Amino acid sequence: MSLSPATPSLFRSRSLSPSSTPLVQRLRTLRRAALLAVLSVQLLGAARPAMAEVKIGVSDWTGWVAWYVAEQKGFFKKYGADVKLVWFPNYSDSISALSSGQLDANSQTWSDTLGPLAKGIALKAILVNDNSAGNDALMVKPGVTSFAQLKGKTVALEQFSISHFVLATALAKNGMKPSDVKIVNLPAGDAAAAFLTGRVEAAVVWNPWIAKIEASGKGRALFTSKDMPGLVPDLLVAQSKSISAKRKDFVGMVRAWMDTEAFIRSNPAEAVQIMAKVVSMPPAEYQVFLPGTKFFDAAANTAAFDPAQPLSLVKTAPAIASFLSANKLMEGKADAARGIDGSLLQEALAAK
Repeated sequence: MSLSPATPSLFRSRSLSPSSTPLVQRLRTLRRAALLAVLSVQLLGAARPAMAEVKIGVSDWTGWVAWYVAEQKGFFKKYGADVKLVWFPNYSDSISALSSGQLDANSQTWSDTLGPLAKGIALKAILVNDNSAGNDALMVKPGVTSFAQLKGKTVALEQFSISHFVLATALAKNGMKPSDVKIVNLPAGDAAAAFLTGRVEAAVVWNPWIAKIEASGKGRALFTSKDMPGLVPDLLVAQSKSISAKRKDFVGMVRAWMDTEAFIRSNPAEAVQIMAKVVSMPPAEYQVFLPGTKFFDAAANTAAFDPAQPLSLVKTAPAIASFLSANKLMEGKADAARGIDGSLLQEALAAK
C-alpha cells in the first residue's frame, strides 16, 4: 500500500472482520483496482461540486469507525457540522484521496501523515481519535519471558505495517535491533496462523488475532502498544484549504467527537452495536477491540496538541520519522509542528 507507486508508507492495514483478512482485502484490491479508482472519483466527486458538506474518509479501525456513532446519535447535527462519511475498504486509498484533494479530511495515523508533510502537502492534524493501547502485540510462546530469548528467532509480521513499527520499538526499548531477529513478511492473519502452528517463534499481530492466540493457550503478549504510549495515534487530518473554507463544520466535528467519546465510555454496549454493524461483525466479537483502544477525550487531546507534553504529536514525531526514514518509507523531513493545528480544538472546547 502506498501513497504513490514509488513511495510506500507505514500503514494501518487492519481488518476488524476475521472473514476479511488483509490478504483477502489485498487480493480483492488487485482484482478490482481499476474499478475502485473509477468509483472513488465518482463517489467523491463530481456530481454536486457546489456541495458545502465536509467529506471525511473513514476506514476499518475502531477509533475511526466511532465516527458512525457520532453520525447515528445525531452529534454532527447537534453542532451544525455538515459531514459526509466516505467509507474506504482499502485504507491506503483514503490516504491518497486526501493527499490528492478528493477529501476534505481523512482518518489516518500520524505515521501516514508525516510522509505527505515531508512532500510539502498542506495537511493539518486537528484531532486525535485514539491511541492503540494494547490492540497491537508481540506474541511469544508461554515459556519466553525476556527479549534476550528472541535473539536469532523468527518473527512473523506484516512488513512496513504498524506491526513492524511495534517490533522495532519493542526491540529498541530492550537494547536490541531488528537485525537481532529474523523477520518473515506475512499478512497479519497468516502471521498468527504461522505462530499457532509452530512455524515461527513469535509474531506481531493485532486484534482479533491477539485474542485468538491468548485463547488458544499457545502464546502471550511480551510487548504491546500499551508499552509505547503516544506512538500509535489515530487522527483526523484535514486539507489546510478545507479548514479555511469549512472551519465551522470542522469545529462542530471536534465538538461531536467529544460527545462520541463520552457516549462510548458511558454506553459501551450500544456503541459496540453501532460499530459492529458498520464492519459486519457480531457485537460480542467486536467487543475485544475496546479495551485496547484509548479513545481521546478533551484532556487527552489538549495534551496531544501541547508541544511541551512528552507524548504530544510534536514530541513523538521524531521516533516515528526515524523508523520511516530507516525503512525508506519517507523522503525528506517532515515539519511536525507545521502539520498540526490545535486551534480548532481550542475553539471547540471554548464553545462547550
